[in-house]
Amino acid sequence: MKKNYFYFVMLLAGIALLAAIKPVEPLPYGLALGTPDIKSISALSFGKDGILFIGDSKAASVFAIDTKDAKINAAAAMVNISDIDQKIAAALGTQKENITITDMAVNPLSKKLYIAVQSSDGSPALLKVEGDKLAAVSLKDVAFSSVALNDAYAEDAKDGRGRPLRVSTISDLGFNEGKVLVSGLSNKEFSSTLRSIPFPFTDKQEQASLEMYHASHGRFETTSPIRTFTTGKINGKDYLIASYTCTPLVLYPLDELKPGTHVKGRTVAEMGAGNTPIDMTTITKNGETVLIMGNTARGVSEVTYKTIAAFEGTLTEKVAGTAGTTFNVIPTLTKVMQMDKLDKDHVVIIRKNETGAVDLTTQANNAL
Repeated sequence: MKKNYFYFVMLLAGIALLAAIKPVEPLPYGLALGTPDIKSISALSFGKDGILFIGDSKAASVFAIDTKDAKINAAAAMVNISDIDQKIAAALGTQKENITITDMAVNPLSKKLYIAVQSSDGSPALLKVEGDKLAAVSLKDVAFSSVALNDAYAEDAKDGRGRPLRVSTISDLGFNEGKVLVSGLSNKEFSSTLRSIPFPFTDKQEQASLEMYHASHGRFETTSPIRTFTTGKINGKDYLIASYTCTPLVLYPLDELKPGTHVKGRTVAEMGAGNTPIDMTTITKNGETVLIMGNTARGVSEVTYKTIAAFEGTLTEKVAGTAGTTFNVIPTLTKVMQMDKLDKDHVVIIRKNETGAVDLTTQANNAL
């Protein structure tokens, strides 16, 4: 009798314990806790709810990281940090000569800046800017998911000049209409590629090969990767707006970038040789929708969407200098290293100043 009573008491205690334990809710977007094996950070872009996408060319993968940074900040703080490369290096316990800033992205919810860095030993790092402070973002024991890119070059593949091809697997990425868009190279014959990957990640992955006329080179090209892109609506139609080294501006209709297709873009401007575009974004300036693009060899370029829409043709002949859609160059904003939109009225720019120091500044759109 006492034995039965003991078992009865234990059963009641077990039932009470189970009732007290709350069921573990699954993580959103198919994420799981762990430490992502990120080998490089080639590109950054934010999706919804503080999800940060990290493009890793070395691993030929895209990672989705929950930053836990989803609180909406309606008023962005103006960020201005002198010698930011030195401060980043200090935050990582090294010297500025040992780091390369590879990308910067603004969280559209919190308006906080995230900066990707590659150390000279090859290891990547991610930092967050809060006010005038920099802090390393831990990528250990985080909620994440990843997808390996199809048709990536082998790690030891090289081009005709002996340069590694794997580093161009991911040249830029963005998030649009529930999909991660990834520009770069594949190992296919027409290697310039745009991949479209639904998020949450599954085994589904779409890709289209790209072709464009490079006016300063005087030829059609299918093996040059897009260097930077954005998406936008022109004449009521959605486009991928892209730029390449030396610096053609090309439009690709998004509805034509379907799985397995080969798409010819429309080259609407040749913006000058001897230059690499770094970042582009769309802003509102003095009431107009404007595309701005940071460059390595000249000031920030700006062109209105209205001007792009008015140019209905495409460049098909070699040119010296510039041609096509007219654009302006902002001569005071040279040597741009990274750029992104902070809010509807401001952009943040990392650039080398006249003394060679690297500064992070906030610029009002109307003052550009």
